[in-house]
Amino acid sequence: MNPATPFDLPGRNARAISREDMANLPIRRYEGDVCVVTTAQDLERALADIQQERVIGFDTETRPAFRKGESYLPCLVQAATERAVYLFQLRRPEVFPALAALLAEPRTVKAGVGLAHDLRTLKSVFPFSEKNVVDLGIAARRGGLGQTGVRNLAGMMLGVRIPKGTKTSNWAAPQLTAQQIAYAATDAWICRELFLRFETLGLVRA
Repeated sequence: MNPATPFDLPGRNARAISREDMANLPIRRYEGDVCVVTTAQDLERALADIQQERVIGFDTETRPAFRKGESYLPCLVQAATERAVYLFQLRRPEVFPALAALLAEPRTVKAGVGLAHDLRTLKSVFPFSEKNVVDLGIAARRGGLGQTGVRNLAGMMLGVRIPKGTKTSNWAAPQLTAQQIAYAATDAWICRELFLRFETLGLVRA
């Protein structure tokens, strides 16, 4: 997929959003079905749903590092379809083949922000060869937008504010909290919504 040439954003959309304007936007979280994949049945359900999709919102979460020189590999992969968001804990190696197949599927768009870094570090967890991956930050920059982070894009393009709350929580924990699940699901969902909006505006093409 190739981003369109620079364009004039219609209506209220702008090329940047101030902190003040962002603070005035309504907060949105994903309120649909979330499945933390923990069983063979969960995995089967996730695969059946994902295989029906043209566009998947894609994101990863990594345990935060607070000391100099400290770093960690991704702990969680989030995949959003039209019907649900699936959370794959990377402490479960049985999910690796399914995620590798999703990333390699040329018919399915995997849309996210900052995906080059996500995919590079993810390859240290399991091997895969990605196809049809769309970085919305790159598409936004090529389209003339001055801000390319997922929260700024959500504010500019969708008119909503996405909370940051649990970004620095322990994503390596065996059991995710309700707050972590909501945060992770929202990030993947908003990436899918942004891709669909970008597609409508001509920023990306299938």
